[in-house]
Amino acid sequence: MTADTGRTASTPRRRGVGSRIAASFRYALGLPMLLLVVWGLVGTDETSGFFPDPLTISEAFVDTWVGPAFVEDVLPSLYRLGLGVAASIVLGIAAGTVIGLAHWLRELLEPLLEFLRAVPPPVLIPVVMLLLGITDTMKVVVIVSGAVWPILLNTIEGVRATDSVMTETARSFRVSWWERLWFLVLPAASPRIMAGVRQALSVALILMVISEMFASSAGLGYRIAYFQRNYLIAEMWSGILLLGLVGVFLAVAFGLVERRVLRWYHGIKEVNRA
Repeated sequence: MTADTGRTASTPRRRGVGSRIAASFRYALGLPMLLLVVWGLVGTDETSGFFPDPLTISEAFVDTWVGPAFVEDVLPSLYRLGLGVAASIVLGIAAGTVIGLAHWLRELLEPLLEFLRAVPPPVLIPVVMLLLGITDTMKVVVIVSGAVWPILLNTIEGVRATDSVMTETARSFRVSWWERLWFLVLPAASPRIMAGVRQALSVALILMVISEMFASSAGLGYRIAYFQRNYLIAEMWSGILLLGLVGVFLAVAFGLVERRVLRWYHGIKEVNRA
């Protein structure tokens, strides 16, 4: 009797999980499929020369990016993007932790940080070009100049918001400063830090493209601008499609890392929700 009851109780749960997964797939694929249908209908209009149909763009995508252009343009762009994001994470977390822990330093630097954050990173490109020349280092610095701010500011707020009761308890038990930092402060700030990294990824991708459009002879951004200047419309759209796919890949990869880093946080939320 007990075993039958257990099987009966577990069946709806499995069906519930399956229905949720099916619903997620429908929501994930429904809108893109609808947009492709609308795009295909618009693309069949002979007057819409600037909006090729999806099939034409798919052919241009294969012809353009499957081959030497992937090695010469895409991989270097992704390499600079990875360097810029990694440097932004290291600088943002390190500086944000120091500023967040030191109240006097936070009060001293707050006006300067607000001023620097308000400066659009693209306007710094001519200055960085004068200082560093047209090099890969210049492009990485441009990416860091914009991507570091979400991480830095979220780290400061996360460190500042660490539970004071837990901090005093750790001090009363004579927990060392490094142990408090590693096992209390950084874990408590990690949800905000990861939120900053998520924002920084989109900013870094935008700045990667912009930095390659200025006096560059290679890269994904340069190639898209080249197609636009020479009225290669299908090829231009294929580059935009590739950028979108890169953004989707970054979002999926970040989601996997975030679930791994913040499993304790999501576990607490599930418990509180139950």
